[in-house]
Amino acid sequence: MKQFILILILLILIMVIEGFSQDLGKGFGMRGQLVAWGVTKPFDNFQSQIGARYIPELNYEHIFKEKYTLAAEVQLNMYGYMYYNGDSVNWDGQFDLFRGWVRFSSNRFSVRVGLQKINFGSAAMLRPLMWFDQIDPRDPLQLTEGVYAALGRYYFSNNANIWFWFLYGNDQPKGWELFPSVKNIPEFGGRIQTPLFTGELALSYHHRIANTESDEFMGFPATDGQAAENRIGLDGKWDVGVGLWFETSFIHQDIEISELKSKKLLNIGLDYTFGIGSGLTVMAEQLWFATGEDFLKSKESNSFTAISANYPVSIIDNLTYIFYYDWSNNGFYNFINWGMTWDRINLYIMAYWNPDNFTLYQNLNDETSLYTGKGFQVQFVFNH
Repeated sequence: MKQFILILILLILIMVIEGFSQDLGKGFGMRGQLVAWGVTKPFDNFQSQIGARYIPELNYEHIFKEKYTLAAEVQLNMYGYMYYNGDSVNWDGQFDLFRGWVRFSSNRFSVRVGLQKINFGSAAMLRPLMWFDQIDPRDPLQLTEGVYAALGRYYFSNNANIWFWFLYGNDQPKGWELFPSVKNIPEFGGRIQTPLFTGELALSYHHRIANTESDEFMGFPATDGQAAENRIGLDGKWDVGVGLWFETSFIHQDIEISELKSKKLLNIGLDYTFGIGSGLTVMAEQLWFATGEDFLKSKESNSFTAISANYPVSIIDNLTYIFYYDWSNNGFYNFINWGMTWDRINLYIMAYWNPDNFTLYQNLNDETSLYTGKGFQVQFVFNH
């Protein structure tokens, strides 16, 4: 309760300060996003949640010698919510750093260091290359936790580009990870992306040391130690009348549990905009997922189908429907969102009908878990 009150006080103070001065000085700027939501799950055991989040952002940019840019950004994440589970009322909240980085760049290269978002790949809904983020395609705000990293990118004149990254100090599972990384051992990797015909092809690699110390895990015996992990990803996207892409990831861990040593993910997708009214955009993806002792042997496998449809009803209104099907567990996931936009204000009215136990995403944050089961959500967003 005290933490929630502190968040509300800080929210009021920051909004007052921002109201007096939009420009903090030459090169500085400030903006923010206020989100309030209400969730109800009236079926089975009645549950509800109301909450608010504020993400203030302070940014700086300076251009010198007419070709180099020095930029910085700091974002805070302040939120609190009240949760009713049918028997009791619980309060919770958090106040921490959401983004904090410095970037040096030109028209050919960029180097960014700090707490940042890193994501890439061709897939949109079922992403084998979701290595460093946990973006849920159903979330209209596309929020995700950042990682502490140094990211460098170089852009060639033919639109090819190369990435290098080093991660350090991250001890929470990212993306599809089951085990977190060892916090004090650096992770590193890179990506090469090149034009090919009417699209592009990319190769990615990442190495880390996973912290496999745990009690009984997913029905497997307890583990004790560290495991080297290597990932290779390949993805491509082309315009051939329809948008067509593929994305795959191969992961190997030196772990005693044979079922978790090798992991393979493959996505194939396409999208097309039909000339119906204002334009109906339909996207479909198929994901195959398998784990086993090595690349050729699979002990566990699963597959998901995802379909989304997006239709701009008017300049203000937009309707989105997302459907998933879990082929191994016969699970249906349904999500519909009516979004309305007025200048700096967004209003989202959402309904969902999903399984109570998620098998779609392995690591759920508080926001994603709101979409479990059957319920409704209203979300108000103010950007300034």
